[in-house]
Amino acid sequence: MNTSVINSSLPLNHPSADSDLPLWYQYDECKEKPGGFVFYYLVKVINMAVGFPANIMVMWQVATKKSDSSTSDIFIFNLAIVDAYFCLMTPIELLNRLLLNDKLTWYFQRFAYGIKDTTPLFLTCICLDRYIAVVHPIVFTGIRDNKIRVALSMLVWGLMLAYALNKSIAGVNSAVNVFTGLILASFTIMVFCNLSIIWILRKSVMGKEKMHPMKKKAFRTVVITLAIIVFNYLPPVALFPFTAYYSFVEFQCLISVVVFSIMDLSSSIGPLLYMSKMERPQCLANFPCSCCQRASEEPHDVST
Repeated sequence: MNTSVINSSLPLNHPSADSDLPLWYQYDECKEKPGGFVFYYLVKVINMAVGFPANIMVMWQVATKKSDSSTSDIFIFNLAIVDAYFCLMTPIELLNRLLLNDKLTWYFQRFAYGIKDTTPLFLTCICLDRYIAVVHPIVFTGIRDNKIRVALSMLVWGLMLAYALNKSIAGVNSAVNVFTGLILASFTIMVFCNLSIIWILRKSVMGKEKMHPMKKKAFRTVVITLAIIVFNYLPPVALFPFTAYYSFVEFQCLISVVVFSIMDLSSSIGPLLYMSKMERPQCLANFPCSCCQRASEEPHDVST
């Protein structure tokens, strides 16, 4: 890859303070194609309005769950913390990028993007945990202790903080190769794990008319998760190796901006997926039938 033009998110090498270039264009040539930047800031607004409260809801749900808990909940909780922090940085970034252009604040922005760059580590942990549970259940029974997952989460946090600090202090280009390897490795592992789970679940019901409800639920969840992983992380894997074939305007003003915006959108898509699997009140689960039935069963005062 050409490390001079690839950045893990919208380029964060801030322009000079005396430049009359609008900060959100980043490069003067991008005035010709502003569509990518419009999409970028739209994703930012979505993450702030939808992603932040959704991640708070996920953390609350995991912390208060008393039954039907999963061994992956530890990783899901940590992932929600990372995504909530990234979404919370949105107003600070918009204010600094569009108005202030404060040098110190750019360090915090690069740190936030460094944290976001490494979120696939927690996604990979979730996929590996489910893979072992389904494909190697005997091994899984021996490692159900959550202390192992807590220790693994601490290791991931250490790697994330080290990467983010390096990106914040040394600059974006210093982390490009690490980011590229991380995305390729994480994407490969996650796709392999999810495809293996789908294969095992499908194989377990061959010759049967119907799939067990629990396996059917797990199968649907894995398929949706795989679709989101492909949607969020396939674009950089598929497009970035061909950087040399793009023009400067095509890559810096459109392709890279849109691709990293799609990756940033995972901060909203992930928690929404998790919330869709939360247990809802019975009235809402069967709405509107159960509500109407309950209302019809209530005694009515017909006295005048």
